[in-house]
Amino acid sequence: MQKRIVVNAENRIPFHNAADDCIGTGRMGLALTKEYLEQLKLVQEYIGFSHIRGHGLFCDDMAIYQEAEDGTAEYNFTYLDRVMDSYRELGLAPFLELGFMPEKMASGRQTVFYWKGNVTPPKDYARWTDMVKALLVHLCERYGRSEVVTWPVEVWNEPNLCGFWENADMQEYFRLFTETFKAVKSVDERFRVGGPAVCGGTDEIWISAFMEYCHAQKLPLDFVTRHHYTTDVPEHVGHYGYVNLSEPEDGFANLHTTREIIDRYPEYRGLPIHITEFNTSYIPNCPTHDTNQNAAYIAQQLSRLGDDNETYSYWTFGDVFEEQGVPFTPFHGGFGLVANGGIPKPTFWTFVFFKKLKEKGCVCVYRDEDCVIMQKKDGTFCGVAWNQNRERTGRELDVSICLPCIGGRYCVLTKTVDEETCNPLKLWHDLGEPASLSEEQLALLKEAAVPMTASCTAEAGDAGVEVTFRLQEFGVVYFECIRAERKPDRGYSYERAIRN
Repeated sequence: MQKRIVVNAENRIPFHNAADDCIGTGRMGLALTKEYLEQLKLVQEYIGFSHIRGHGLFCDDMAIYQEAEDGTAEYNFTYLDRVMDSYRELGLAPFLELGFMPEKMASGRQTVFYWKGNVTPPKDYARWTDMVKALLVHLCERYGRSEVVTWPVEVWNEPNLCGFWENADMQEYFRLFTETFKAVKSVDERFRVGGPAVCGGTDEIWISAFMEYCHAQKLPLDFVTRHHYTTDVPEHVGHYGYVNLSEPEDGFANLHTTREIIDRYPEYRGLPIHITEFNTSYIPNCPTHDTNQNAAYIAQQLSRLGDDNETYSYWTFGDVFEEQGVPFTPFHGGFGLVANGGIPKPTFWTFVFFKKLKEKGCVCVYRDEDCVIMQKKDGTFCGVAWNQNRERTGRELDVSICLPCIGGRYCVLTKTVDEETCNPLKLWHDLGEPASLSEEQLALLKEAAVPMTASCTAEAGDAGVEVTFRLQEFGVVYFECIRAERKPDRGYSYERAIRN
């Protein structure tokens, strides 16, 4: 299949690219471990997210809520400080998700996940709100109020699912939200607070009811949060779940309903929407997550998610993650951009490429279902193209892009991620799918997890510069035209050096 694009430099295409704003993480207590921080450092070196959001802030492994012998509440921020210090050293601010319930504060015993996060309401709301206020006061004192009040605050996680909130009790969640909202604002009115962080199935029902409740209570809501996953119900086989990808347009249409619901209320019209989790599958043992198909599908998602949403947080940065227990193998279908052992997955590079589109002064001059092209401040161009399919079809895409570069010599650079050039999963499979990697195997897998870089030179003609490349099925390509006038050293001949 052939595709030809002629770029008009005068175009200004709306494109809100928030690919690097927020990233998801497993429960916060995992940030106390070595490999977690190594994976996060790798992600920050290449992508550099601004915020990080995860579960378990108030879970018992973080040890924040304590009680003295007489029942008096005490707060222990030792682990919290270690986690927050690590985040800030890596250039991250938290997107604070308030949950789950400390066991001593909980009204019931229902838990979720291998690590048993309590998902019942507090037996005493005053104790809950006191803890929330103590947390925020401590953070303000340690890191500076002017900084901390810029950290978004989200109340709970997926209360529309009975696994995450006892009985999925809507009215009880509304109470939790109201009490928490008021507690946060009592510390400082400048804090931005939102919810309801719902996921799938009943999202329209819950968001409609939530907005009506906030309207009736006259709550000055700061933003709305929801989640976005794009597969059907998994088929479970052994340790794994296999899924079919959804039609992307159906997902985008569903997301737009949130915008429409919010905008029914004049006082909330235009309120920011934050997708605080998104990925293809919603389970942490889905082999699709490790594939090139995932990378291409997510590329299209990144090109469109900013149409209705202020930010969108990929779930998650790495595979140090234990919702369904400790993974058996390095490639186990985890949510992460990075496999255990510090191996970048293909989707990692999709985010790297979209981050490159955010160079200061870049403007979007072209966008369609397969490609985004930006013009840089110096007049040159860069872009990302992908070949996304829900099923394997064998379709290859020959792309030709005419860029209106001004006369002169250019270096045309491409970085390719596809099943032939950047596919550590295949190498792991060919090596016999070892559960425990030797040093040599790990080194090989990291070598196989790097995009193929290629270049050529072109002289800009009357029509500019023609960029051509082939997109293999499930491929993603970053391309760039770099002004490159030749300035050889005296006596140096590249042609003679290569015996040309």
